Amino acid sequence: MSFRLDETDRKILLQLQRDAGQSLDEIARQVGSSKTPVWNRIKKMREAGIIGQQTVLLDAEALGFEACFFVLIRTSEHEAEWQAKFLKALKERPEVQEAHRLAGDIDYILKVRVKNARAYDAFYQALISEVKVHNVTALLSMEEIKATTALPL
Repeated sequence: MSFRLDETDRKILLQLQRDAGQSLDEIARQVGSSKTPVWNRIKKMREAGIIGQQTVLLDAEALGFEACFFVLIRTSEHEAEWQAKFLKALKERPEVQEAHRLAGDIDYILKVRVKNARAYDAFYQALISEVKVHNVTALLSMEEIKATTALPL
């Protein structure tokens, strides 16, 4: 389904990215519209797949998840069976916040959020016990400088 965004749609999306918990009245006020047209636009953008699930962003450090690792994985395995097993293992691990298949020397990069280095080691040991990987490099993030889920509309 093709959907063309106009300026009002973009303003609505910017407001939702800023705070999806705000009321329809507040969004309408911010975009210079009224509640019903804003609700109708949001509904259409959901139906078109532009707006996905709504969720809440939690503060990882406040909850004790103080370690963020970026894990670079090289594999010598590229068969469909291995890949299915690997993807299943990643999807079942709540520590994996993001996983990307890459072009270049590294096959995969993971963003893994854990409480500490010991928790990372437990994650690592569990992962390599399930799937064979050629090389794993873990990089500890010393400081998060910028993190956003907002798209540059």
